Amino acid sequence: MKKQPVLITDAARSQGDQLRSREIRYVTMMGIRALCLILGGVLISLRVPLLALWLVLCAAGMVFLPWAAVLIANDRPPKSKAERAADAAAREDYRRALIQAAAAEQPTPEPIIIDAEIVETNEREQENDPAKQSEPAGKNERRPG
Repeated sequence: MKKQPVLITDAARSQGDQLRSREIRYVTMMGIRALCLILGGVLISLRVPLLALWLVLCAAGMVFLPWAAVLIANDRPPKSKAERAADAAAREDYRRALIQAAAAEQPTPEPIIIDAEIVETNEREQENDPAKQSEPAGKNERRPG
């Protein structure tokens, strides 16, 4: 029997090791599915008591196991707290960089100040205004017709 080396690091397992263990789980689950199929055939031929219940269990195994096997085979080991913290820090750094880039691209517009004087006109000023006096008297009147 070959001795396993002592693990002296916190590093994750290699991708090859992870793949191998997922393949083993997948093949095991597919083997159980095949056994469910064979068991269903044997139970039908023997006409055992509660046959309907056993066939439902075998059918559920044949339907559920492939789905579960694919999910498990495609899964990766959970991330450690350090990996989750590093991912969160990287996302936050990326978000800050995007905000800074957006702020650098769009200079803040300077406010526009509009100065205006409020001029009140009264009737006396309008009467004394030479521009108003030069208008012909009948300009604003409507002609019949």
